[in-house]
Amino acid sequence: MSDEHQLAPSASDAPKPKRHPILIIVMGVAGTGKTTLARALERRLDMPYVEGDELHPKANIDKMSAGIPLTDADREPWLQLIRTTAEHMAATQQADAAFARRPGALVTCSALRRYYRDILRGTYDRAREPRLPGHLDPPEAHRLPTFFVFIKGERDFIMDRISKREGHYMKPGMLDSQLATLESPEGEEGVVVVPLDATTEEQADIAMQELSKLLPEPL
Repeated sequence: MSDEHQLAPSASDAPKPKRHPILIIVMGVAGTGKTTLARALERRLDMPYVEGDELHPKANIDKMSAGIPLTDADREPWLQLIRTTAEHMAATQQADAAFARRPGALVTCSALRRYYRDILRGTYDRAREPRLPGHLDPPEAHRLPTFFVFIKGERDFIMDRISKREGHYMKPGMLDSQLATLESPEGEEGVVVVPLDATTEEQADIAMQELSKLLPEPL
């Protein structure tokens, strides 16, 4: 046997190509079980998870704890921080040869309005709608493609879930404010919808199936 054949690695020994990092955001109004579904997807995907609410500044949490709805000015820096955090995670993962998990980030965020989602996508056009503070530069969308998993449910069902929660700063009376703010993402690019009244495992099944259809490579 020639030296060339002796040195050639087998298919099983060949290094696997690195997958491109992606950002998956589990979204919806308060009380829809975003964290529960995100944790289920985290287990299935072996993908780093970030609880979006933990990135809120203290001033935002104080307002929500007092039952005061957040304004766009409150939310914009928070949304940008979520995007920037995910981009930094992806860059660190790509630079780490030993990183073996699914690259990217899995994040929970209400993402109620279309332009909020565009901030999270990194595609927000400040010239078209100059809402972002001038010091916040838009990130590069192509470096971290973004997909949304929207948990869709009826108000009464969501209200019942919120009323039974303990230890969370979101108050039942704030649901109507969130529903009024919500601009459904249905029909937008990169969005999959799961029903609130399905079990967590059923929701995860749907999300995995539909996300797989949107990606050029396996999840």
